[in-house]
Amino acid sequence: MYKKFYKLREYPFNITSDPSFFFSSARHMDAFSHLIYGIEQRKGIIVITGEIGTGKTTLCRALLNRLDKKTKTAFVLNPNFSELQLMQMIIKDLGIVFKEQSKFNLISTLNEFLIKESARGHNVALIIDEAQNLKPTQLEQVRLLSNLETEKQKLLQIILVGQPELMEKLKLPSLRQLNQRIAVRFHMLPLERNETKDYILHRLKVAGANGQLNFTSPALEAIFAHSGGTPRLINVICDRALLAGYAAETFTIDEKIIQQCVEEIL
Repeated sequence: MYKKFYKLREYPFNITSDPSFFFSSARHMDAFSHLIYGIEQRKGIIVITGEIGTGKTTLCRALLNRLDKKTKTAFVLNPNFSELQLMQMIIKDLGIVFKEQSKFNLISTLNEFLIKESARGHNVALIIDEAQNLKPTQLEQVRLLSNLETEKQKLLQIILVGQPELMEKLKLPSLRQLNQRIAVRFHMLPLERNETKDYILHRLKVAGANGQLNFTSPALEAIFAHSGGTPRLINVICDRALLAGYAAETFTIDEKIIQQCVEEIL
């Protein structure tokens, strides 16, 4: 509704994980560097955690867009499947043609693919989002997949991305071997106060804002205070604020508008 009024190309504060809006905060870039390091150096298992709405899925999508063509990837968004279905999803996403449905044959097929890719100088990365939902038996299967290696390097780089509960789950005695094999760990934190302002301006710029649209300093302070710097909450507040600004026919989003929106949605 407000896109045309503010002369925007697209809505700047959608809560979808759009990598074109990826914001290079210090913390997001630190997480990105950990991912690139773990994949390029073939470290095997990488774990990225963060609270709900901190931008983990957007980070994953941005990573997929920036990896070179020599890195094959599989991206599992929702791992709420059986162990067999999870293996099928991984293999299918890697573009591997398979006929036999048993777990043994699927792993054998995957191993053959990984060896061929390694011989061609290629790398293979598996990203599992919402990994806190994986059952211990599925996480044990992940550990077994990490055993696919040559004498010198890991054939499959596995990135587990999830909420903090993932780290607690990995401390289970039954998952001790998996926990010991995690080579790279990183916990994503919310944005800081100054980053919140830059994040909002960044998204407006990507969406095509021409400078007329203005969030006042008190408004930005209020957004940070109510969101705690969590990107998803910032998006929800700002989207509602632009709708309220459109209704009031104003290009200035002030603290009063933010407070009204927060009372409606939080």
